[in-house]
Amino acid sequence: MKAIIDRVEGKIAVLLLGDESTKLNIPLSQLPDGCKEGDILNMSFERDVVGTEQTKERISDLMDKLKKKNQGKTGIIRGPGS
Repeated sequence: MKAIIDRVEGKIAVLLLGDESTKLNIPLSQLPDGCKEGDILNMSFERDVVGTEQTKERISDLMDKLKKKNQGKTGIIRGPGS
């Protein structure tokens, strides 16, 4: 995929992707040194299988902790004098 650096706003580069109808704001620090307005960038993406699995495990662990914490609670809120 190609992107063009449309403009730089402070520390943010505004990229126009593909057909230039989609904008992406990205920190200038994440781009190669020397990038400036008008430069064309080659972009690619790759799936992080290991990172995805680690995130799924972390979320599953958090959900298990929440379920254990809430065991026995009815969820009923009673007001004064109930």
